[in-house]
Amino acid sequence: MGFELIDADAAPHATAQRALSAVNYRTRVFAAPQDISAADWNGLLAQQQGATPFMRHEYLAALHASGCAQAEAGWQAQFLSLWRDGELHAACPLYLKNHSRGEYVFDGSWAHAYAQHRLDYFPKALVAVPFTPVPGARLLARDDAARAALVRALIDHAQSENLSSLHLLFASAPDLAACRSAGLLLRQTVQFHWTNHAPAPHPPGWADTADADRQPFDDFEHFLASLQQEKRKKIRQERRKVEQAGVRFRCLLGPEIKTADWDFFYHCYRRTYLEHSNQPYLNREFFQLQAQLMPQHWLLFVAERAGQAIACSLVGIDPDARVAYGRYWGALERVDCLHFEACYYQPLIWCIAHGYLRFEGGAQGEHKMARALLPVKTGSAHWLAQPAFAHAVERFLQREDQGLALYLEQLDQRTPLKTSPPAAAGAKQRAQPAA
Repeated sequence: MGFELIDADAAPHATAQRALSAVNYRTRVFAAPQDISAADWNGLLAQQQGATPFMRHEYLAALHASGCAQAEAGWQAQFLSLWRDGELHAACPLYLKNHSRGEYVFDGSWAHAYAQHRLDYFPKALVAVPFTPVPGARLLARDDAARAALVRALIDHAQSENLSSLHLLFASAPDLAACRSAGLLLRQTVQFHWTNHAPAPHPPGWADTADADRQPFDDFEHFLASLQQEKRKKIRQERRKVEQAGVRFRCLLGPEIKTADWDFFYHCYRRTYLEHSNQPYLNREFFQLQAQLMPQHWLLFVAERAGQAIACSLVGIDPDARVAYGRYWGALERVDCLHFEACYYQPLIWCIAHGYLRFEGGAQGEHKMARALLPVKTGSAHWLAQPAFAHAVERFLQREDQGLALYLEQLDQRTPLKTSPPAAAGAKQRAQPAA
């Protein structure tokens, strides 16, 4: 059986047959996420390992509807999907890109090498969530067979469009396994995540205790007790500076974030970009759509001094998975250590109080380690049409992996954690002798 490629914006009967495999799938390519049923997309997402709110139909559709991720901005949607008997079996957010901005996996040296050889690196094919470096499912599929077929369909699509390359960014483990089986090159980068449990004691060289066997922190002081004295002291000093500056915080969850709060947040967010002479990737309309379509996935911390809002941080949350994601921040006034308080300490206090399991700090930033956000490897997969360049990139990635391994060893030596876990607050109280 062949595959049928359909452009949802073209004439209804405009099709092209492509012989990809013997599997009976029909391939459809959509020019906008809104052309796919939200129920079908979200239903498929719910079946995935590593599902996040940022792959929800509402989030992707808002990026498109607001103009943030459209062809005019260099993000031409070509959402690729596999169907059988009228039912969606696999899908992914595919974009045709004429630049590499907003991706957070850097391939500038690859593009430069193409240019030196008078070859076009752009346009390229990209499977990713625009402007959102959050690891998770990218290849939505009912089963492993459908996921493998989706990878084959992506490669065939890239070849049929004469594209230089195909890239899947911040993908889940099942996605990366399917890509590896299809011959794609894998690449690793590092992010910094916090987990809500004390480090487990174990002899050197032993495998670490599973997260499920660990106990969450009782409160922020219990968390601080898990850190080395120097790090604990530094955090307390930073928090004291903010408090002594007269700054207090309001926490707003979901529908509690009113229009005026969103307006203030966007003012701060935009100012952060402008201070670095950049235009923000996301516009006010995008956040208005978030407030309308998925308010339950947002948490806003507003810093106030003398009754006036001066800064804020916006955190994405997944109430079902109990995971929080540090996303955006901005300030109208400069207060020493305010960034750390708004972006790390306030969210961690909230996560502990609400039983959240993990806080993901986003792309880059070794400074996060001092706040107990520890290095975590994230993965991407890459296919290049030119065999010579594919071999060159493969050798580049081998050297990069060696450097990454050394980097992680160095980070491990700088761990902020104690080698033994802290006692819970209640346990410490019980250990005190009776008066």
